Amino acid sequence: MIRIGANPICWSNDDMQEIGGDIPLEQCLAEAKAIGIEGMELGNKFPRTPAALKPILDAFKLDLVSGWYSTFLIERNPETEFEAARPHVELLKALGAKVLIAAECTRTIHGTQSAPLSTRPVMTDAEWDRFNAGLTRFAEMLAEEGLTLVYHHHMGTVVQTEAEIDRMMAGTGPAVHLLLDTGHITWAGGDPVALARRYSDRIAHVHTKDVRPAIARQAIEEDWSFLNSVLAGVYTVPGDGAIDYVAVFREIPDYSGWIVIEAEQDPVKAPPLQYVQMGFDNLNRFIDEAGLKR
Repeated sequence: MIRIGANPICWSNDDMQEIGGDIPLEQCLAEAKAIGIEGMELGNKFPRTPAALKPILDAFKLDLVSGWYSTFLIERNPETEFEAARPHVELLKALGAKVLIAAECTRTIHGTQSAPLSTRPVMTDAEWDRFNAGLTRFAEMLAEEGLTLVYHHHMGTVVQTEAEIDRMMAGTGPAVHLLLDTGHITWAGGDPVALARRYSDRIAHVHTKDVRPAIARQAIEEDWSFLNSVLAGVYTVPGDGAIDYVAVFREIPDYSGWIVIEAEQDPVKAPPLQYVQMGFDNLNRFIDEAGLKR
């Protein structure tokens, strides 16, 4: 079954919390529900205990989709990582989420506005071996808790390009699944259609943000930081950029799970209610045109 969710980053940014910092959580949730969104991922304004978060989501009749977790598996072993993740794991389990979104953040520069994308970290062969083994074990421990690890490739991190995704997928076990993020792979120079085709059986979560190609090219050519690129409008909601979502979705005909609208923008330039509604309408059309099962 396909369900459409949203990430609150469409309203309030997590890496630069002043972007949309004035938008209350209640406004975000009320607008999401009014649009037709069924569930939300976590953001910086969400309480992180089940007792505090459940009544808020229940009040808006929204489910918890999942939430980002930063791993540091290059630096620490998977057992230590799992203990660090325990509060997050318990929150997801208590509120019925089925996937945990993981992204390796050792030496990441995506949250540093002054750091050009060219300065992002690149793993050594030894680090790749440690990371892939650690990610596999971490995912296996999560599976024992009833959660599926979905790996979030991301600009500015050690897993950004299509080749890096391939190396991670080849070097990890079946407990590791892929979060297909159409916007990140497109901006990184990869092909979301090819990625969907290659890993259709291991894609367990989908983020849909679109890319404005002229801004993406300028960001790379002028070596902007990730955050400055976001402020310039490199990302938008599905259907408002250059990605062929119908072609992507046709490569995952058996997909069942959440498809999440996640397009970080400056809410002053891109009013969230207007843009998320646009993305929601476009996404529904693309899903139906691709023939995905509702």
